[in-house]
Amino acid sequence: MSGPGSRGRRRRRPPRDPEATMTLVAHLTELRNRVAKALLALALGAVAGFLWYDHGLLTFLSEPYCSLPPELRFQGDDACRLVVLDVFGGVLLRLKIALIAGAVLSSPFWLWQLWAFITPGLKRNEKRYAVTFVAASTTLFALGAVLAYLTLYTGLELLLGLAGDEVAFQLTAPDYLGFVISLLVAFGLSFELPLIAVALNLVGVLSHAVLARSRRWIFFLTIVFAAFITPTQDPFTMLAMALPMVLLFELAIQVARVVDRRRARREAHEHFHDVADGEASPLDARPSSLDATPTPREDLRRDGAADAAATDRPGARSRG
Repeated sequence: MSGPGSRGRRRRRPPRDPEATMTLVAHLTELRNRVAKALLALALGAVAGFLWYDHGLLTFLSEPYCSLPPELRFQGDDACRLVVLDVFGGVLLRLKIALIAGAVLSSPFWLWQLWAFITPGLKRNEKRYAVTFVAASTTLFALGAVLAYLTLYTGLELLLGLAGDEVAFQLTAPDYLGFVISLLVAFGLSFELPLIAVALNLVGVLSHAVLARSRRWIFFLTIVFAAFITPTQDPFTMLAMALPMVLLFELAIQVARVVDRRRARREAHEHFHDVADGEASPLDARPSSLDATPTPREDLRRDGAADAAATDRPGARSRG
């Protein structure tokens, strides 16, 4: 039994390892805790999205379709409605949109959890990029989603108008909202790719020289990627995604150039990176005012001169 004095004592945490080493079990425990926190944030965001569904979210998503000319929409009256063909379709649709909205709303928190799990394996100068990484990734995703929403009306009008004047559309809610969500997510995630290139450069995996040499291929593959990833498959939406991505990749290349220059200047003061692997590092062997002894380099020169003089003497040459 514990004594009475031990009741007020609190259990102290074990001292932290100064070398920040962790066992496999500790890594798995931390991963479990990070995933649990991210899922909790996702659940809270999904609840907010579920409540937001009837207070502007559904109207916001259906506005591009309702703004189309009336001849493109087959409706029984002047109202704009989306059709649901089964009983549970409305419930599943609302849950799906709430989950996606929750993932977007909670993205800063679960991105922070992701970075916090990776941070212990990074250097101290790499950890300070955590806030910048989370803010930049959230901003780029939002910019991509906004650009997708702005181009949605033009893409819908182009696609639905290709069917001809004698055809009117009555879209189902799962098909239309699934199309809108996929377009927003595709634009948002595609805008994250240049940020990944910058992150790889910051940790020293991808250099500016590699990015500069691959600039043409990056731009070409960006256009091909935009052609495949856009759900509408029309040239307008493809260019609306490809051109900003090309500009963002060019900005990423310039950021990598600045980062590599700063890294090279910093390393030039700390190390001898200009010396070949088989060459000795240059050292300042000049004697100080208190030590006038010859330097090792001068001793080698004297020994070399003495050997050369001994070889040049007539008695030292071999007889023929």
